[in-house]
Amino acid sequence: MVFLVIDGQGGRLGKLLIEGIRREFPAAEILAVGTNAMATSTMLKAGADEAATGENAVVVASRRADFITGPVGIVIADSLLGEVTPNMAVAVGQSSAVRVLIPMNKCDNLVAGVQMQPVSNLAEDAVLKIKEAVQICPT
Repeated sequence: MVFLVIDGQGGRLGKLLIEGIRREFPAAEILAVGTNAMATSTMLKAGADEAATGENAVVVASRRADFITGPVGIVIADSLLGEVTPNMAVAVGQSSAVRVLIPMNKCDNLVAGVQMQPVSNLAEDAVLKIKEAVQICPT
């Protein structure tokens, strides 16, 4: 299984996701793509097998991934304070991978029905959703 974790800004959410995925799926291949170098570095230190930064890395990795996870903004052009380009959002949205998106009520994107929670709780819930999806849609 190939997991793609996409994050921006400081990469904290990506770090938590990678740690959780690694814990639950020790043999999985984890790709980390940061929308900036700081996020990429943080996720690589968290245990990603490979890491890259920027638009083309998202486009290429989205084709390889079985699962994609990150903040909901990775499918919204110009989100994460402009770090997500239209091509990045399209690549994630058109990927055949299962997407597990974390509702981050920040910037200009608010998700109705979602209560504010610590990032660590959101990351743990995402890992749980991934575990459920693996059982339903094994690759």
